[in-house]
Amino acid sequence: MSEKQVLVFGAGYSGQAFARANRDGATILGTTRSSGKFQGLRQAGIAPLLFNGVLAGEIGDALRKTTHLVISIAPDEAGDPVLNAAREAIAGLPDLQWIGYLSTVGVYGDHAGAWVDETAECRPVSKRSVMRVAAEQGWLELGREIGRPVAVLRLSGIYGPGRNALVNLENGTARRLIKPDQVFNRIHCDDIAGALWQLIGCNSGGIFNVTDDEPAPPQDVVTYAASLMGVTPPPEIPFETAQLSPMARSFYGENKRVANAAIKAAGYRFRFPDYRAALGHMWASGDWKDGAARSPMKG
Repeated sequence: MSEKQVLVFGAGYSGQAFARANRDGATILGTTRSSGKFQGLRQAGIAPLLFNGVLAGEIGDALRKTTHLVISIAPDEAGDPVLNAAREAIAGLPDLQWIGYLSTVGVYGDHAGAWVDETAECRPVSKRSVMRVAAEQGWLELGREIGRPVAVLRLSGIYGPGRNALVNLENGTARRLIKPDQVFNRIHCDDIAGALWQLIGCNSGGIFNVTDDEPAPPQDVVTYAASLMGVTPPPEIPFETAQLSPMARSFYGENKRVANAAIKAAGYRFRFPDYRAALGHMWASGDWKDGAARSPMKG
């Protein structure tokens, strides 16, 4: 069996957290659209490659030695950019063992606050979530064709060092928007990384909600972060009068509680099962400001 080589298409925030959690000496390569991001990828333990939707030289060479693929690039109007560029090449990889696709719980759409699990109907509201459903199906179909497990990880709101309510309070962008009965799930980037490594380790395919245990009103997260910092939380703003971008407003148009039993059944135990555990840890450890500053092997 060849040594583990993981190629991450779209080595952004989640991809870099995945690489920092590398415990078994796997070779990790990752793509970006800009060579200006190469140094950040190297600091996370990733050998950087350029990918702009074309399967050019270095990418093709890296693919041929790849045992595990992680796709973290959003689809666009033309479909999934990785499938479009590399489907045939991926289908012919001799050493490929497993594919992971990072999707979103947005594929479920609005369920009026009800609980949803992986068996729930996908009724996406936004165009971006409609495209996600199509991309999920494309990867699952490829897996069936080539006889390889494909894990679709449906992620809730991603946060972690550098992206959290503590940072927003410090820079003055935190807001407490009040929409009655609205809840969101969240997921710390280290738990995305942990879930990926768990699924790689057991070679598991299927659909998995990778999300915390506690759907909660967004204003509660800001209030808790303010209590950790010892500052006064920002004033409450009624959702109806809030000035929001169309994308931000669309998030509030979907209300659901997302269950995570499937990833737990696959053997994963969350490091941060709720926002209090995560914010408390980040505040105490001091790593809440900048995830890029963390060393490759720090948890």
